Parts: sequence; structure tokens; C-alpha cells
Amino acid sequence: MNIFICILIGYLLGSLSPAAFLSVLKKKNLREHGTGNLGATNTLLTFGKWCGLFVMLFDIGKSFLAVKLAEIFFPELVFAGMLAGGCAVAGHIYPFYLKFKGGKGVAAFAGLIVALDPLLFVILLGFAVILMFIFNYGVYGIVSVSVLFPFLYGIQNQDIATFLISVAIGALIIYKHIPNIIKAKNGEDVRVREYFKSHMNNKSDT
Repeated sequence: MNIFICILIGYLLGSLSPAAFLSVLKKKNLREHGTGNLGATNTLLTFGKWCGLFVMLFDIGKSFLAVKLAEIFFPELVFAGMLAGGCAVAGHIYPFYLKFKGGKGVAAFAGLIVALDPLLFVILLGFAVILMFIFNYGVYGIVSVSVLFPFLYGIQNQDIATFLISVAIGALIIYKHIPNIIKAKNGEDVRVREYFKSHMNNKSDT
């Protein structure tokens, strides 16, 4: 029963979509513009930086909250936080009331890591940013974190259930980014260095 409640808490919190709310508010369906996803990146590209920031922080916060609530309510379950946070990521990607079409889970995944281990989050973020700028595509940073997190956190935690759940989450994030991986290999995805150069140039012109 406790496991079911953890799943329910995580999924329902994760399925809350600020990107979908902004789509209604601005009368512009994000699933029909930009990358076609209800996430922070597409919100940033379609509605601008402040809307993108709002969505990112909201998505981080909902999985963070899911982890903490599960840990508070079920301290006897070693994997409660990981399970609830993982279900929040799944809820973000597959919200039931949006025909199971949400975002790609990166911000929600970030919130899960922050809640479980803030220091590890900083380390993984730094590593991901370096890879993103070296290879010039954001997806390489995302994939690296998805692979490294289960092993690095698993070494500390030493709980098989926690490890398996984290592997499943990482695999889901990678699965959702397969189109981006293909685009990056073909040189068709958004280039990180060029995006930041363009952003900085626009800022200096204002």
C-alpha cells in the first residue's frame, strides 16, 4: 500500500504541466510549435526566457516535492524518494489528461537528483555542461547524466531497489531523447555554442 501511495504521489505531481497551462493562457499549443514538447526547452524557444524559466523551476519543484513527501511519509522505505521522484518524471512525460504526451523529463529528472543528493546534482550538472559545450549538442549532457546518475548514486545508497528504479528512470530519459540523438548525429539539432552566441549578441544589441 505504501508503495502504491508513493507511485500515486509522484505521478500526480509529475503530471502537473505548467507548459500546458501557458499554452492555454497564450492560446498557442506548444505541441504544434518548436520541438512539439510540453517542457521547459520548448517553452523557452516558443514563449521566451521568462516563461521557460517558470516552467523549468516548476518542473524541478514538482519532482523535488514528490521525493521529499515520500521520504517524510514513508521513512521505513529506503527507495520511497526514488520511487516517487521517478514516477514524477514518468508523470511529466506521460500525463494522463494530456493523452500521455508531455515533456521529455529533463527538468523533473533534475528535481529528483537535487532532492536526493544536491552535491551529486552539482557535479553531474557541471559535467553535463562541459560535454554540451565540447560536443555542441545538449543531448550529450543529458545522456551522460542519465547513465552516470544510477551508478554514482547507487554506489552511495547500496540498495538494489533504488538502483533498479534509477536505471529505469535514466533509460526512460534516454529513450525520450533518441530523436535528439539522431538529430545531433546528423548535425540537425540545436547547437549549444551557436545558441549562446546568438543570445549574447542579441543581448548586447539591446
